[in-house]
Amino acid sequence: MPLSDHEQRMLDQIESALYAEDPKFASSVRGGTLRAPSTRRRLQGTGLFVIGLAMLVAGVAFKATMIGSFPVLSVVGFMVMFGGVVFAITGPRVVGGRDKSGPSSSSGPRQRKAKGAGGSFTSRMEDRFRRRFDE
Repeated sequence: MPLSDHEQRMLDQIESALYAEDPKFASSVRGGTLRAPSTRRRLQGTGLFVIGLAMLVAGVAFKATMIGSFPVLSVVGFMVMFGGVVFAITGPRVVGGRDKSGPSSSSGPRQRKAKGAGGSFTSRMEDRFRRRFDE
């Protein structure tokens, strides 16, 4: 469900305030965005899951794959299963995210606006936070 115009403006204000207050932290958490996984990626993840399941069952069934009473192959099979599921449900990262589609000059005015109004925005947010917990 897309955000309304008001929600999008609020999100942009919060983002610009974060960049103005702590640009190093903001750039480290921004990263890239995840795209939806393709059909091929889902099939590959399902294949990994099935291989991991076979390893898990084989590790329990065959005593030769155990070290003492620890089923090594079963543990590796479980990790392969988990990796297959993660691979199937996540898509590849897109570097740059939203800002890459727009012109690069649009981020300049947003940062300048945040530097001028950064303190008042944070103080308003702090006041709202205090009012919520005072009630």
